[in-house]
Amino acid sequence: MTRIPAKSQQATEALHLVESLQSRFVQGLEKIGTVPFQGVEWLRDDGVHGGGKRFGVEDSEMLDRASVNVSQVHYDDGPERKLGSASAISTIVHPADPLMPSVHIHISWTEMKSGAGYWRMMADLNPSVPNPGNCALFTAALKTAAPEQYAEAAEQGDRYFYIPALQRTRGITHFYLENFNTGDFNADLLLARKVGEASIDAYLQLLEHAVSENIPPSEADRAAQLAYRTLYFFQVLTLDRGTTTGLMVHDQNDVGILGSLPARIDKNLLASWQSRMPEPQDRLLDKLIAALPNVGVCTIDEGVKKKLAAAVRAHYQQFPEALNMQASGNSTPPTVENHR
Repeated sequence: MTRIPAKSQQATEALHLVESLQSRFVQGLEKIGTVPFQGVEWLRDDGVHGGGKRFGVEDSEMLDRASVNVSQVHYDDGPERKLGSASAISTIVHPADPLMPSVHIHISWTEMKSGAGYWRMMADLNPSVPNPGNCALFTAALKTAAPEQYAEAAEQGDRYFYIPALQRTRGITHFYLENFNTGDFNADLLLARKVGEASIDAYLQLLEHAVSENIPPSEADRAAQLAYRTLYFFQVLTLDRGTTTGLMVHDQNDVGILGSLPARIDKNLLASWQSRMPEPQDRLLDKLIAALPNVGVCTIDEGVKKKLAAAVRAHYQQFPEALNMQASGNSTPPTVENHR
């Protein structure tokens, strides 16, 4: 079985872009960490509607967990569908060293059967132990890549990654453009490339610098890392619209969609936030906690990811109105509906 690509020329160009960004990032991470990433391919409906390939590594000397996932899903054979295709790279890197920040980068092109489409561009730096120099370097790279769009993207990102229950944001610097389309596809494609390459290259520079400094982390740093990754887990599974959409649309890539989850979290800390959750999201957190191993510090392996994915789907099938409580920037695209 092979993966059949989308027929649209714009989707083809978007796929070439995200695949080039994937190669750039994987090669850069392998060069610094000296550990090869393993590739895993998945197919949507046996490849008839596309699929994707993710490259990942776990428990290496430098990386606790990293996933660089590219996908293209399309419905060229389904005239009743509103969605034509969606081409994306979504990547998260969680280093082993708590003094090295995590990073999340997402670039995608969604195209409707009508020919209309939009870009989604995201990049956010997620340190367990804040480092002002790292924040400044990453921010400067994005300002250079998108000088005209940066102010709006930073404002949207701050809103999207805000966690109301904890009254704080996930990440220390954010770039987020939603529903982006100037009407010039080639210009927008170039912007997406610049944002993707700038965020990747800046992050690789931060890792290289941390490796060269080789500062040993303290026990307090390690405790801060566990607490922050618990917060990251909480935000992804209770607020992140992209993650929820992916899980609700199909169950053929649950492990890949949840590739952003950290390797270990503090279950007791997670449970302590239950009373802060509004209804019915308090029930979602109950379901997530029930899907975790019965230990204080939980390892999030593939089996646990599948249970978490099932818990998210069950919750929103029971409470579809709760999808309106997901994070958003300036606009909220009806992505789940568009896939139908």
